[in-house]
Amino acid sequence: MDTGAGPPVRSIGTDPAAFTEFYRAHVDEVTRFVTRRVADPHLAADLTAEVFLAAIEAAAKYRGSSGGPRTWLYGIARHVIAAEFRRSARERRAEGLIAGRRLLEADDVDRLAEKIDASRRVRELHRELQALPEGERAVLELVAVDGLTVAEAAAALGIRPVTARVRLHRARHALRPEPFQMVSETEVLS
Repeated sequence: MDTGAGPPVRSIGTDPAAFTEFYRAHVDEVTRFVTRRVADPHLAADLTAEVFLAAIEAAAKYRGSSGGPRTWLYGIARHVIAAEFRRSARERRAEGLIAGRRLLEADDVDRLAEKIDASRRVRELHRELQALPEGERAVLELVAVDGLTVAEAAAALGIRPVTARVRLHRARHALRPEPFQMVSETEVLS
């Protein structure tokens, strides 16, 4: 089952024209998703490309019942980004971050730098969210930041919708500021 818009997702792994149409329809969404989580324009470009390479490899297994191509791509992007964070944590920079980079044109770097700057506050929020358990944080990010429905977020994470709703409630509750406490006049004067 597909969303009806664009080529069938299962064909992108074997049909270059279908992949081109699919790529053009979704590259901006995937790039925004990645740049909200990554500050380096070269890394953002590489991860975006890796998401589409992973999509080509997984296209034959695509099940449209999981919320459509966007939800499927966001799930792939989360895995690609998580894998990159694990890799960079092991290697701690230098050789692993430089190796295998393709050169970007100056316009490409400028465009990615603009997207990264526009997403700076979101990345700051991501750092603040690190205190939440991974499952709760993942649902909150997909719903509040990436605009997925709770059902789509559940599909992207491979969990039941009711589990996603519970995790979302817990995350929102944990992030609420402490309620304003009334101070009595005697406490102010003392």
